[in-house]
Amino acid sequence: MRSVRFYPEAWPLHTAFVIARGSRTEARVIVVEIEEDGVVGIGECTPYPRYGESEISVMAELEAISGRIQQGVDRQTLQTLLPAGAARNAIDSALWSLEQQQRGQTLWQLNQMTPLACISMAQTLSIDTPEAMAQAALAHQQNGVTLLKVKLDDHFITERMVAIRSVAPNVSLIVDANESWQSEGLASRCQLLADLGVLMLEQPLAAGHDEALANFIHPLPICADESCHTVDDLAQLVGRYDMVNIKLDKTGGLTGALALASAAKAQGLEVMLGCMLCTSRAVRAALPLTVGAKFIDLDGPTWLSKDVVPGLAFHAGVIDLQATGD
Repeated sequence: MRSVRFYPEAWPLHTAFVIARGSRTEARVIVVEIEEDGVVGIGECTPYPRYGESEISVMAELEAISGRIQQGVDRQTLQTLLPAGAARNAIDSALWSLEQQQRGQTLWQLNQMTPLACISMAQTLSIDTPEAMAQAALAHQQNGVTLLKVKLDDHFITERMVAIRSVAPNVSLIVDANESWQSEGLASRCQLLADLGVLMLEQPLAAGHDEALANFIHPLPICADESCHTVDDLAQLVGRYDMVNIKLDKTGGLTGALALASAAKAQGLEVMLGCMLCTSRAVRAALPLTVGAKFIDLDGPTWLSKDVVPGLAFHAGVIDLQATGD
């Protein structure tokens, strides 16, 4: 018989994280612990209001399924008991973690993958004035970061992007508009980004308005984030997007994320790997997805004033897995 417990945590940020739909000063997560014969597996999720989630709703989902977890539900059965989302991710991650401890293996070994020594990733620039964003970009470049993910809303796009590129000419850039743009003017904005050497544009239009991208000729790849949660979404994305951003809190855990990555690649779509504001627990659960990902955006823990212990080793846009044995 297993035991399970779940509880919320709040992790203050060292700097406000600002995107098109609002600002945050802390990461609010929910942790699930599953114990079996003295072995404990731990998972973490971040409830996301954009997807109709809250701490209360996720805790209620976990409470409703706690009996099945105690009875020994496995990861495959779990996929049928809860919808894709934060609650399922926390349980799925805890079950993977439990299996790791029981078998004495890493996630890499469980998935028959060769572990990476280090992972290059994007460092996010949250929305601010053009001058402040340029200063942040310059600081990251001087620190050795090679890829920046620029958050934008519907204002001062040219000013912000030109300011950033002028001080960081050698840094690779990707842009995330978080659904804040309209189809009108999209072509000219895409051309501006391409002219500035931006490598990819993420979710410019609101989910549900993807039809505007059908047969849309664009000079840089466009990635679906809010428009892509699970394998079931892929049929509506082909011919509209070039890439999908996979996050465990959207797919409901690594189990669903691996299936989405495989299916997306089979459809000719590139894969980006992302995360919410979270601790290293959540990033560790996603590590197998870094293999074959075009872009990796796992900097959530770098925004925390203090990370979970033991945490991953983040430095200058790199996760040093060798340093922590991950």
